[in-house]
Amino acid sequence: MKVQKIRLGLIGGGMDSMVGIVHRIAAYLGERYHIVGGVFSSDYSASKLLANKLDLDQSRIYPGIDELIEMELSLPKDQRIEVVSVLTPNFLHYSVAKKLITAGFNVICEKPMTFTVAEAEELEVLVAEKSVAFCLTHTYTGYPMVRQMREMIAAGAIGRIQKVDGQYYQGWINRFIHDVDKRSQVWRLSPDKVGNSCCFGDIGVHVFNLIEFTTGLQIERVLADVNTLYADNPLDVDGTALIKTADGVSGMIRASQIATGEENNMTLSVYGEKGGLKWEQENPSLLFYLLEGQPVQVFKPGNDYNHSFAQESSKLPSGHPEGLGDALGNIYSGFAKAVRGEVHRKGSFPGVADGVRGVRFVEAVVESNTQDQAWVRL
Repeated sequence: MKVQKIRLGLIGGGMDSMVGIVHRIAAYLGERYHIVGGVFSSDYSASKLLANKLDLDQSRIYPGIDELIEMELSLPKDQRIEVVSVLTPNFLHYSVAKKLITAGFNVICEKPMTFTVAEAEELEVLVAEKSVAFCLTHTYTGYPMVRQMREMIAAGAIGRIQKVDGQYYQGWINRFIHDVDKRSQVWRLSPDKVGNSCCFGDIGVHVFNLIEFTTGLQIERVLADVNTLYADNPLDVDGTALIKTADGVSGMIRASQIATGEENNMTLSVYGEKGGLKWEQENPSLLFYLLEGQPVQVFKPGNDYNHSFAQESSKLPSGHPEGLGDALGNIYSGFAKAVRGEVHRKGSFPGVADGVRGVRFVEAVVESNTQDQAWVRL
């Protein structure tokens, strides 16, 4: 029986966009989507050039989001775009997603979902009212060993959780931050483009999301100290947030974009009364399981000893490394099941509620730092 692929449109993710390439790969990996058109760039001619490269129908390439909505809704339902991926710069996520949801499109959106909690909650209500599916691409939740970590914790492999420790270190802003002219050209350091946070809004929130995803706990309060490095730099490039969950578990989230020499060093460690689990993004195929008085065990993807959630997230046999595109592909595949009304696992893709949680976390970090390192509730 032929399975109808989901008709996918892209907003943003143009010719030289890294995120665009990763999303296109992810969409094709599960063989559940085919890209039919979109608005790849604010430059209409650039959009058409990419469409030509991708061998797409030029009539489905639009100069703007309003034209896409109008023309796609004029098509028969079995021909129009069903899902739209929003890959624009951060400041456009809210307005573009709101238009698409209001028009009845299912949406996949890059993070942050919005700049403010009020905007995030508005989208959450709108998603429910319009009965559309919504996915926020916290890509790291798609890694097989992250999913294995989640299932082992839920099954009690480490016992009652006692401590969590998350880190995300990059060094790329170090190349620009010390020169005021170069610094002014970095869009991630512009509040107009990214909102009230650079470092925690961009990468710290990934650690926050990963902690809640793997542990099943909700972070309730934060105590944050963030650093702009220079007085005339408006946004954070480094910082630390102490966290407490609703269950009383303590932990820490460390994030930096001025950790000189670091590339994408994200790690997560969760310690319980019986053992611990450790995972790092730059070596994503290894999950370390620590038990008191025993040798460290290493779990790897593609093996039958893993939980079924981890096994079905691996596309290759054991010993064959998979990467970021594969992780995002797992999220796209999980979202495809939701769009088609198929049974899907809880946690197979981050949803609008995860977007709201992330925005609350970033706002709480900024507020805590502004209040001279006071504890702030999410």
